[in-house]
Amino acid sequence: MLRIFLVIFLFLSSGSSLAQEYPETKPTVTNKLKDYRAQVKSDPDKKMIELHSLMPNLVYDLRYATTNNFMHRLMYPAHTRYTFLRLPAAQGLLNVQKELNDKGLGLKIFDAYRPYSVTIKFWELVHDERYVANPAKGSGHNRGVAVDLTIIDLKTGKELNMGTGFDNFTDSAHQTFTNLPEEVLQNRTLLKSTMKKYGFKPLETEWWHYYLPGSDEYEVLDIGFKKLAKYN
Repeated sequence: MLRIFLVIFLFLSSGSSLAQEYPETKPTVTNKLKDYRAQVKSDPDKKMIELHSLMPNLVYDLRYATTNNFMHRLMYPAHTRYTFLRLPAAQGLLNVQKELNDKGLGLKIFDAYRPYSVTIKFWELVHDERYVANPAKGSGHNRGVAVDLTIIDLKTGKELNMGTGFDNFTDSAHQTFTNLPEEVLQNRTLLKSTMKKYGFKPLETEWWHYYLPGSDEYEVLDIGFKKLAKYN
């Protein structure tokens, strides 16, 4: 009897551990364009705006449409030239861009909307919610309210020095990390203060990641870029 009890105990223990590591639950995912259209009809704020339609001078460096990313492979179709945010987030970003333009600066976008299926692939490699969203919850990127970005000099096109590159999973990329040159700290402060001014919140572990609060008001999407572009 003791041996049987031990076998049952070990089985239940391992099952519990696996359930914690690989949650069985997942958010409701919208993957059909007709369902997305119905959501937008019900609430126009849910419309996904292609960012160049509002800000033609916005610079794109969509890393997941290249192999220059932490996955080291294409996560979006090659040469993807669209990226999106929900209407309120896009309007907020437009205000950020305008303010920076007045200073001779602008924005470069690394990523904005991210299909849910890509988040699953990220999680398969990096099981760390400090840097990668847990698919059991979905992410601000999946909901169209999060953006990864930096500031550029409009005259030179060069990025301001932020101390690390994009998708740097070290403490030095954290918002509160201060063991950096004064120039870097000032550049990060400029990005943070301007984004916060127009309603965005910073992610503590990534200096480049900002999102609108209240993301649960928006559905998790898993719709391709070209399909969304046709609806713009």
